[in-house]
Amino acid sequence: MSDTFSLRLADLVRAIYPELDADILASQMIEAFWPDGRPRRKRARAPGNNFWSQKDALVITYGNSIVDGAHKPLDLLRDFLHNNLRGTVNGVHILPFFPFTSDDGFAVSDYRAVNPVLGDWADISRIAGEFNLMSDLVLNHVSSQGHWFNEYLQGHPPYDRFFFEASPEDDLSEVVRPRTHPLLREAETVNGLRHVWCTFSHDQVDLDFRNPEVLLEFLRVMRLHIDNGVRILRLDAVAFVWKEIGTNCIHLPQTHAIVRLMRLLSDFALEPVILLTETNVPSAENLSYFGNRNEAHVVYNFPLPPLLLHAMLSGTARYLNRWQATMPPAQLGCAYLNFSASHDGVGMRPAEGILPDDEQAAMIDAVRRHGGEVSMRALGGGKEKPYELNITFFDALKGTLEGEDDLHFDRFITSQTIVMALEGIPAFYIHALLATPNDHDKVAKTGMKRAINRHHLDYPELRARLADPGSMTSRVLNALKARLRLRGRQPAFHPNATQFTLQVGDEIFGVWRQSLDRDQSIFALHNVSDRTVEVDPMSLNMIDGDAWTDLLSGDKIAASDTPIRFAPYQCRWISNR
Repeated sequence: MSDTFSLRLADLVRAIYPELDADILASQMIEAFWPDGRPRRKRARAPGNNFWSQKDALVITYGNSIVDGAHKPLDLLRDFLHNNLRGTVNGVHILPFFPFTSDDGFAVSDYRAVNPVLGDWADISRIAGEFNLMSDLVLNHVSSQGHWFNEYLQGHPPYDRFFFEASPEDDLSEVVRPRTHPLLREAETVNGLRHVWCTFSHDQVDLDFRNPEVLLEFLRVMRLHIDNGVRILRLDAVAFVWKEIGTNCIHLPQTHAIVRLMRLLSDFALEPVILLTETNVPSAENLSYFGNRNEAHVVYNFPLPPLLLHAMLSGTARYLNRWQATMPPAQLGCAYLNFSASHDGVGMRPAEGILPDDEQAAMIDAVRRHGGEVSMRALGGGKEKPYELNITFFDALKGTLEGEDDLHFDRFITSQTIVMALEGIPAFYIHALLATPNDHDKVAKTGMKRAINRHHLDYPELRARLADPGSMTSRVLNALKARLRLRGRQPAFHPNATQFTLQVGDEIFGVWRQSLDRDQSIFALHNVSDRTVEVDPMSLNMIDGDAWTDLLSGDKIAASDTPIRFAPYQCRWISNR
């Protein structure tokens, strides 16, 4: 391995652990990530635009989103992916598939095992053999009922120093909170009463990365994932991993240094490993995780879901357009992950400073009318603020701010078409692809608002709906697959192709995309309203003499004179190739 790598690694170690011997600790990290002296690259993988292409798209799913009571859920998931999405979607994010105690997998009790209810490592590797596989590295916390925390309670090293302790007397007023429960919980240990830090729930106890043994253990877990075929590592809740009493305990310099360290190791791995940071925070904070092309390869485009939802409900793209026009292009070797729906709710924090309070309130009222819930987060002084909207994205769009109508299908397809058109890699939650309605029974059963969007699909019933061309499940999936296949053939939709936000009226959300070789241009225009709209082609600056065609309808589009007509919720991808 090059001296450059060793020097860069040692520098990062010093930034995180200045009081320790950097050379010794760097050697331990190399051994953790490359045990048994495994081969590695002599030079770092250079940043570039060849990590991904317009053919890339992801589906997000739990390991048991599909069940039948007889077969392993991971086998059923592979069967569904193979028969319905292969050739259209080439990546899959399987949400935490480890043994757990709460939060549908995000309170991990054993990082080295696959939850036997789902299957085993062989099932994971089999899916990884057909799809680009993303897994979760749940960094910030572990289950309070798992081995690590039980060993902590018993005072057994090294786990006796694995968890972040604080005092009720500490000044924690500046700590950024994503939840409303008390931050600290009491823990009876062999060494007496302790108060441990719990960012997300009292069953999810925060780890103490000030102890380098914690980071070393996660480097070993990273290697386990990679050896089992994982190629995209999602760093869950990474913004919170480093704490210092008296600070806001989010995005601290050591946190960014830890991400840079993981990126450095990934760039020298023989396997093509991509890091994705999960930081559901305002846009500027989220973008900071690109670093200087030396942190995350990919970041979630978190402002997109709330702004997209608002546009589709309100019939105006004013705020969506305004935000998109200010978004910087991803740096070379970096990309956005675009999505509308996920296993969590529609986060509201990323809309802060973009969507006015009265617009947020109107959207929240509509979501409640459509059967949704609202989760809150704690502010200072005992105040609360909406943190996320809990609803399936399909049901969220059953109407507008004015009420329900008969344009549900068209409105929803338009929302997902926008996700496909933007700079970046599109990702689709399985329940969005399959038009799943709200699961109120699961909310009542679990007491969790997020359960509304985490339905377990019965596979025989699902197959029957997919075989019925008139079912909403079949209609939505087939429509989205057709557009994804079309997208995959357009160089102008490369995740890093040029993008410029168009300003052609509040009812239209539009972007101009141009391929990396500047050969293909696409004007991607989407009517977010329930009204017929016309656009003057002169406002698009289409080159006269080129033959412009709407790829979605096949219509020939004149570069001047004739207004371009949009039916309610109609999308047009107008291309010169």
